Amino acid sequence: MDTFVRIVTKINDLVWSLPLVLLCLGAGIFFTIMLKGCQFRLIKDMFRLIRSKSEAEKGEGGISAFQSFATTVGSRVGMGNIAGVATALYFGGPGAIFWMWLIALIGASSSFAECTLAQAYKDKTGNEYIGGAQLFITKGLKSKSIAKVMAVLFAIAAVLGPGTLMPGLQIYQIASTFQSAFGTPQMVIGIISTICIALVVWGGIKRIGRVAELLAPVMCVIYLIMAIVIIGMNITVLPSVLATIFKSAFGADQAFAGIIGAAVSNGVKRGVYSNEAGQGSGAIVSAAAECSHPAKQGLIQALSVYIDTIVVCTASTMIIMVTGNYNIVDKAGNFIVNNTMSEKGALWAQDAVNQSLGGWGGKLLAVMIALFVFTSLMGYYYQAESNMRFLFKDKPAGTYLMRGIFLVAVFSGVIVDGQTIWSMADLGVGLMAWVNIIGVLILSSKVKAILKDYEQQKKAGLDPLFDPAKFGIKDESGAWDKYAGLLKKREAESGK
Repeated sequence: MDTFVRIVTKINDLVWSLPLVLLCLGAGIFFTIMLKGCQFRLIKDMFRLIRSKSEAEKGEGGISAFQSFATTVGSRVGMGNIAGVATALYFGGPGAIFWMWLIALIGASSSFAECTLAQAYKDKTGNEYIGGAQLFITKGLKSKSIAKVMAVLFAIAAVLGPGTLMPGLQIYQIASTFQSAFGTPQMVIGIISTICIALVVWGGIKRIGRVAELLAPVMCVIYLIMAIVIIGMNITVLPSVLATIFKSAFGADQAFAGIIGAAVSNGVKRGVYSNEAGQGSGAIVSAAAECSHPAKQGLIQALSVYIDTIVVCTASTMIIMVTGNYNIVDKAGNFIVNNTMSEKGALWAQDAVNQSLGGWGGKLLAVMIALFVFTSLMGYYYQAESNMRFLFKDKPAGTYLMRGIFLVAVFSGVIVDGQTIWSMADLGVGLMAWVNIIGVLILSSKVKAILKDYEQQKKAGLDPLFDPAKFGIKDESGAWDKYAGLLKKREAESGK
């Protein structure tokens, strides 16, 4: 086990070195400038699109826009929003929170780009849509040899990441909080969780979408209400907490000046792990949605980044910081702040809730964490299965193999130690991000053209429709046949 830990840690340090941090930040800045801040300009469209379904989209296959949004939010909103915030704070200090916010604000443009491409290049299999970086790289890159290598690398990374390395962290956190709140043995939690996940993943993306649209809104609202109550109980310290976050981000707070580099790297790392912007996982779920124009799903998924980090991660930050339930270490591992004896992670939030609301609050949070974990794992599984199907060319053996691997990975959360489980999760995120961001940057001109087309149709008072042929995109599976036909009919009637 010691050898395994050393290997995972060494590879993770290499994957998450400075170049990947700069790549994540740089891609966000690049798309924000190129798309003229679409993640800010079109925020009204984001809210409108998750509530409505155009006439053209009604009665079609695939999951609905809201189910796609809920599934992605459910996947994004997980342990990264609670345990991830705590870990960023532990290694990077309060300044890491600022960098989490920044990567969400600029990373929403990266999410728009990857999800738009996933929709534009998606395939149709039966009555379901599939897509993601593995497809838009295969179809979009001019060099087919390079495209094949990159697509296979991404698919393998997705199987290793969401499918193998990342699920254990989710179960580890739920097991630790349930043991603290109810005294339930971790092994029991592992068995129950594995059985529950098995029942859902055997139903495919449509069952995942139906469950997610029920759970995601409920769990987010309850968690936010808890956060608001706790913040209200500690409102007098809120201004100083916010001031510390902003000052620490740039080394202006003397206590944390020595870890500004750790603040940036941990903020970006935890931000990407939490909101998945640039990782490519949200794009996989986005491709499964019924949609009349790719930019619609791009905007919906950009909104899910905001919900994840600006709303839910901020709630976790305030729960932990206003109650003082956190520790911070320097580069050598020495304590700068030493306020709690609890292990870093979800237990810090649970301690804060217990302190503020009493034992019942800690028990409620344990249940909330279970819901967070459940929806995250549903999203993880779909991402992994889509890529396993790609690798196995849609042969059933790939799906069954992925289900087995995933359930073993889920159960591993109660038999692998916490530090190793975090390194495994980070490694999974990093491997996907490297390939995905490079692929999206190469196809950035397509993203710009598709957004321009969406805005031109919307400006003309029309419901945007998409014809991939206009952008040089081959649609051999006929995923866009209906909407391309409607667009041609509309243009013929208007005389264009």
